[in-house]
Amino acid sequence: MAEASAACGPAALAGRTALVTGGGNGLGRSIVLALARAGVRVIAAGRTEATLADTAGAAAEASGDVVTATVDVADPGSVARLGDVLGREEISILVNNAGVAGPVAPLVDVDPADWDDVFAVNVRGAFLMCRQFLPAMIDRGAGDVINIASVSGKRPLAGRTPYCASKMAVIGLTTTLAAEVGPLGVSVNTLSPGPVRGPRMDRNFRLEAERLGVTVEAATEAFVSRALLHRLVESDEVGQAVVAMLQMPGLHAADIDLSAGMVAG
Repeated sequence: MAEASAACGPAALAGRTALVTGGGNGLGRSIVLALARAGVRVIAAGRTEATLADTAGAAAEASGDVVTATVDVADPGSVARLGDVLGREEISILVNNAGVAGPVAPLVDVDPADWDDVFAVNVRGAFLMCRQFLPAMIDRGAGDVINIASVSGKRPLAGRTPYCASKMAVIGLTTTLAAEVGPLGVSVNTLSPGPVRGPRMDRNFRLEAERLGVTVEAATEAFVSRALLHRLVESDEVGQAVVAMLQMPGLHAADIDLSAGMVAG
């Protein structure tokens, strides 16, 4: 029987199979672990076998069912090979999480190669994964796609043009794809986290401090003060949000902010 995306609640998620890109670390790891705790069989995909194996091990300790697969989401051949490897899997949840932060610099100083690298992973990767794994969902008339974007795609963030533009493109991909496949039974939504505590934000704060000529503490405070809750989002909250979105059968073509109330500024 096809796995239905219209069911609701934790029991409805148990037994389904999810494919999560960028599943070895950061937000991807949190998403993988949250889905596994909800009873989902998870395929954690990414470029680095060691981090994927570490994620799978952490899930196993919590009785989660996680297997791993390597893929470069920006490479059509690699995505096609992943499709062949997973040909027997009934994947009904696709989470396009793989992403890169890109350079921190004024637009006029951004190297075109760096711009292309950001779009290759953040946008082309989501496109290629959807193109590969959507047909089976459409054939079954059920499935869920969640694309991970960012609030940075929707508000000013000086010096981060490649990243911000790519995340806005992901939101556009989501809304258009939702119009295409929603009538065919597949739900497509975006989750847009705000600043999430972790190594990536630490890097961004350090580079922002260098750009502005201030301390890292001052750069951090200036950024975090834009959030109405005056804090960063925790990575576990992102995983919990993905699970919650999958338990909302009426959610479609939505862009959900998870930002602790981050506002433009």
